[in-house]
Amino acid sequence: MYKYINKYDIRYTDVDAYDTLRFSSVLGLLQEAACKSADELGFGYDVIMPQGIGFILSNWYIELYRPVKLEEDLEIHTWPLVPKYVIFNRDFEIWSGGEKVGVATSRWCMIDLKSYTMLNMTKFFEGYDFSDFNPNRSIDFKAWKIPAVTTPAPSYEKLVTFTDCDHYNHVNNTKYADFVMDCFTMDEMKGRYLSRMQVTYVKQCKFGETISFYREDLEDGSSIIEGRVGDDVRVQVKLTLSPVPEN
Repeated sequence: MYKYINKYDIRYTDVDAYDTLRFSSVLGLLQEAACKSADELGFGYDVIMPQGIGFILSNWYIELYRPVKLEEDLEIHTWPLVPKYVIFNRDFEIWSGGEKVGVATSRWCMIDLKSYTMLNMTKFFEGYDFSDFNPNRSIDFKAWKIPAVTTPAPSYEKLVTFTDCDHYNHVNNTKYADFVMDCFTMDEMKGRYLSRMQVTYVKQCKFGETISFYREDLEDGSSIIEGRVGDDVRVQVKLTLSPVPEN
């Protein structure tokens, strides 16, 4: 069964003030592996872009069993599942030194780059051989709906600038991770790491827009953060911070 595997070094620029892998770096490594896997399977950027087609992320769910630290060597395993209608699931495992340190699952959509409308996957993949696709799941996760923030108190605002945007001319999914983590203080992050994170990309944000971020802390210890442009919700994140284990 198919599985793409690649190794990545955790660099100084990949970690936060406490030498722990950043949320945005986690997403960046997973996205890089996903893109390389798509290239390998024949539906990468260079193939679909000339056809006016693109893949965009709609959801992430990630669990890290422990903090990933500076100078670790990570091995990312990823594989897509057979697409259904407009949803393309892709799963991941994160390994370090022979130890599985995390898992992730994601949902992608195929879009028409002119109209930004979703396309039925079956039209592009008609006749594609799925016989080697891996049916196994890294994690059985189905609770994709994130509750709305009910007691909104603005944390801060972020103006979308040139360096936030990718080749689709909207904010890259990894950038939202840094925006969201800026809702927490240095003291709140000291001795803690991001152990669970769930993301829903509701609608794209573009250059020049101002995103207001709202945070609500729940009784179970998790937090929900919304990014809004005016009253329009563009991104939702639910995350859990856990204590860094003592050595």
